[in-house]
Amino acid sequence: MSARLGWLDALRGLAALVVVFDHSSHTFMPDFRGELMPQFNTSRYGIMVFFLVSGYIIPASLERRGCVRAFWIGRVFRVYPLLLVVVAVLLAVDLLGLAGLRDFGRQGAVTVILAHATMLQELLGTPNVLLVLWTLSYEMCFYLLVVALFTVRLHHRSASVAVVLALLAVVSAVAGAVLPVSALSGLVGAGPLIAVASLAMAVALCCASSASPVLRVFGGVLGGALALVLVPFNGTVPVWEGLVILAVMFLGTAVHRAERGQSTWQRAGGTAALVIVCAVGSAYRYGDGQHFTRRGWIVAFLLAVLTFGAGLAWRRRHVPGLLTGPGVISYSVYLVHPVLLAVIDGTAGRRRDDHAVLEVAFFALLLPLCVLTHRYVEMPGQACGRRLARPPRAQVSKSTVSSSDTGNDWHVRT
Repeated sequence: MSARLGWLDALRGLAALVVVFDHSSHTFMPDFRGELMPQFNTSRYGIMVFFLVSGYIIPASLERRGCVRAFWIGRVFRVYPLLLVVVAVLLAVDLLGLAGLRDFGRQGAVTVILAHATMLQELLGTPNVLLVLWTLSYEMCFYLLVVALFTVRLHHRSASVAVVLALLAVVSAVAGAVLPVSALSGLVGAGPLIAVASLAMAVALCCASSASPVLRVFGGVLGGALALVLVPFNGTVPVWEGLVILAVMFLGTAVHRAERGQSTWQRAGGTAALVIVCAVGSAYRYGDGQHFTRRGWIVAFLLAVLTFGAGLAWRRRHVPGLLTGPGVISYSVYLVHPVLLAVIDGTAGRRRDDHAVLEVAFFALLLPLCVLTHRYVEMPGQACGRRLARPPRAQVSKSTVSSSDTGNDWHVRT
């Protein structure tokens, strides 16, 4: 791993471990969790750190490659191999009676599979087969928007996009825009929406990856439009929070552009200040309810921004392997821990009081398992993706191949 990216791995590792604690505390530390959550929403903290890191590195991955087709191949082979393995294991433990799948209501298997295949299930009115997958839907929307901006040559406007999204979040919060959960699905039906969205996404990806400039623009714009419709109108989080999530990711991109000299630090700082004010103001306006404690969300959000800022300030220094190690396997940590918890809950059951020793033991079991899934599932998938994304040698010089196929490619999740 490049030393200059070690700070990002450290942040990803921290975020992943906090998310694992958030979920495992349901099982092992219920009393402590009940006291902590109103003051500090650990889930939102980890998620926002992840999204800032994703925003920082994902557009850079696309622009380094300079090829939408290679970008999508890289994403597919980074995300789906482990996802498929984890879902297969979850189905197996369900058949063995060790854990139960979520209730998908009246949705059939084909509909559920299709929704998850797009990675937009959270925004298509389909319950996530794993709860943590909801963040991947927002990641996918970010990918679609990044590709859209790239194809119309507006990708350097990251700060402006972040500002617009943050302001829209404030408008929705002030206006009291509260839509039903999965509003579009309720209006037209989950099945038809999934079919239309899946077709639109397939067309968008194929066209955006085309050699034709006209088709590339059409595909990019179609994908971006799909994301901009689904996030505010069919999410399960409030409209303002969905918009804040996208604004936070584009804030990460704006910081990257300043660090690379493509923009100014003054512009990035102004963007950060505005996004922070809009996010905090929206959360304050929306809370304080039984299912949304404004203090817990705001504290988590501000600490996530400060954590990212601290990592950024540390970026030119050596980061110990002890800190970067969990980040390397963070995607495995993110996807594997819910399955392990489901088995524990389905067999031993949840604790009624706090058991810190069991909490520590859970981490001690989880992390070595994730080292194995990273080594034997993630890494082979990534290697396959790099081979498929590499341009034919006859069509590109050796220097071009090496510049587009080296270095770290990143994926972040909660």
